[in-house]
Amino acid sequence: MENLSLGEMEEKFAELIWQNEPVPSGQLVKLCEEAFHWKKSTTYTMLKRLCQRNIFANNGGMVTALIKREDFHAMQGAEVIDRGFGGSLPQFLAAFTRRKKLGAEEVAELQKLIDEYKEG
Repeated sequence: MENLSLGEMEEKFAELIWQNEPVPSGQLVKLCEEAFHWKKSTTYTMLKRLCQRNIFANNGGMVTALIKREDFHAMQGAEVIDRGFGGSLPQFLAAFTRRKKLGAEEVAELQKLIDEYKEG
């Protein structure tokens, strides 16, 4: 799997696109100038970088997501579990819960997810 980690500004830029897509590239330049005080060239450099990573596409001046926000974050989570915990979700949860105890509502939500996705 490709490294899906984003730097702070890449992540803010991606969120801006996801919030406004499909967005004409000219409008994206204006949004970035307002939000980040970027020049046109900075916006296009960042867009090119994320297009090369197959997260977004710029076709005919229209910027769209190739990966939905929710799917992207799910892929990032899977990458962290694969890289840091050998792909073991139980090991990840054990490490996570050492630092943060789960409330009854969170445990119930997790149990519901387990029940829904359990291999039959």
